[in-house]
Amino acid sequence: MERADVGALVRSAVDGDGAAWKALVEGLSPLVWSVVRAHRLSDADAHEVYQTVWFRFAQHLGRIREPQKAGSWLASTARHESLKVIRSLSRLVPTDDPQLLDRVSEDGTPEQSLLDAEEAAAESERIRYVWQEFEELGDRCRQLLRVLIASPPPSYQEVSAALGIAVGSIGPLRQRCLRRLRARLDARGAL
Repeated sequence: MERADVGALVRSAVDGDGAAWKALVEGLSPLVWSVVRAHRLSDADAHEVYQTVWFRFAQHLGRIREPQKAGSWLASTARHESLKVIRSLSRLVPTDDPQLLDRVSEDGTPEQSLLDAEEAAAESERIRYVWQEFEELGDRCRQLLRVLIASPPPSYQEVSAALGIAVGSIGPLRQRCLRRLRARLDARGAL
């Protein structure tokens, strides 16, 4: 497939065009399969990686910055997912030693790992929302809050000198900015 065609299909798929999605899968599947097969995975693992690659592509479809390079994105993801499977297989060691089988894993249960991953994804999404709403605040609020979160925190005298705000106005302005940010996040349902 030509890059321009891929870019147009990705943009159409983002807009919900099922035919564009089908054309992407049909046109780029040979690429994904070639990368997966190059890693010499078992059939089951290869199919798992193939499905994971397309799932990740669907998840990130609207966030791909250069839609015409979707093939590169898919190839890179296929390589990454294949290597992840290979790494996980290298950790498996067959044994008939019952003491080894009864050991508790340091990694926790698969269920706990999934819960931790979902929690981390939700936290990442909340942080992304905070920064998006932060960028929508006025310049004055953004400048003040950025200065106040510096490490180590500056004194109000330093903030006053840097931003040209009276020392007595810094606290109330900070509260108004934070209230505005909280209201924006509440309206979005991000808190």
